Amino acid sequence: MKKTFLLIFFLIPFSLSVQAATLHVGPDKKYLTPCAALKVAQDGDTILVDSGVYKGDVCAFWQNNLTVRGIGKTRPHIEADGKIAEDRGIWVFHGRNFTVENMEFSGAHIEPRYNGSGLGAKGTNWTVRNCYFHDNQDGILESNIQHSHILIEYSEFARNGAGDGQSHNLYIGTTASLIFRFNYSHDALVGHLLKTRAAVNYILYNRLSGQNGTDSYEINVPNGGTTYVIGNLIEQGPNSQNPAMLDYLSEGIEPANAGNDLYVINNTFVNDKPNSGPFIQIGSQDESPALIQNNIFYGPGKIVNQSDAILKSNFSGDPRFVNEKNFDYRLKPGSSAIGAATNPGSSLEDYSLRPAFQYRHPACGESRLNAKDAGAVAFQVAGKPLHCR
Repeated sequence: MKKTFLLIFFLIPFSLSVQAATLHVGPDKKYLTPCAALKVAQDGDTILVDSGVYKGDVCAFWQNNLTVRGIGKTRPHIEADGKIAEDRGIWVFHGRNFTVENMEFSGAHIEPRYNGSGLGAKGTNWTVRNCYFHDNQDGILESNIQHSHILIEYSEFARNGAGDGQSHNLYIGTTASLIFRFNYSHDALVGHLLKTRAAVNYILYNRLSGQNGTDSYEINVPNGGTTYVIGNLIEQGPNSQNPAMLDYLSEGIEPANAGNDLYVINNTFVNDKPNSGPFIQIGSQDESPALIQNNIFYGPGKIVNQSDAILKSNFSGDPRFVNEKNFDYRLKPGSSAIGAATNPGSSLEDYSLRPAFQYRHPACGESRLNAKDAGAVAFQVAGKPLHCR
């Protein structure tokens, strides 16, 4: 039986333990700050955080099956304010099955190590949903927990990085799997918009745009692994530090990875950097031809440097975007990309490559009703919006 997009949820083995309690945080609540609640929370608890700014509220915690959720009209904002937990991040979690929703993290800096993170991930099997990470040295920094499954969705990453090229909007280490979908990552400082060393990567329906930042790669998968890049809007800004946009297997094969198959399907690549290299850069150690199908490639540079890559039904040239300067990559009537797509079938792992959704700005998505057009957005066909917040 073919795996579908909805079945991805079951890749992450959440515990079914009963929540022990709900703790409330706010200026008129029992717990004045999230870390005050995190200090006393038990396994399975839920912490609800009122809107507001919580300066210097940094801490580490070890509970399992814990949920922290921001409530109110605006996200609760955790500002590092010169403080850091475990020389690592604003919040550093160690337990299993941690979920954080509707929170904002900014200002994490460590000198001279340059790895201050909004969220320091030392736990196993965790979810980030509808959060905002900005102006940290790393938005999220994951600690190579090899058996962990990670879900990040409906979140924004902006202006993270220390300018050293080793810190990024987010950095996922050597772990079991990453699902990264319906996110908006942009304007990183020299680092990558997304860096992942996971053994299996689902990079689905995001907007990854360099814009006015100085980011390096828009997507960096340096150790390969089975990787699905489907339905993304990917833009390289004029100030990018690297010529390629999607970099795969540039640092060698990770022996623990079961596969090194790359699928690049129904994305829209826009290169605003002059004198660029390939849109897709694949390391020479990869002996599996990448499947590159139904994409739009706009701007200078060849599509891919891998000589035996499989290219099908891609569109190169000017597809006539609605408003390229404002990153509106919908197609105008008469575009040659309309109707140019073909059925991509399934992967070696029997995962359907047909795009089921499309990105909707900001950091959201909608169902995709028409898979016949090249690129990440179907022409004049908007599906049912997802509930992002």
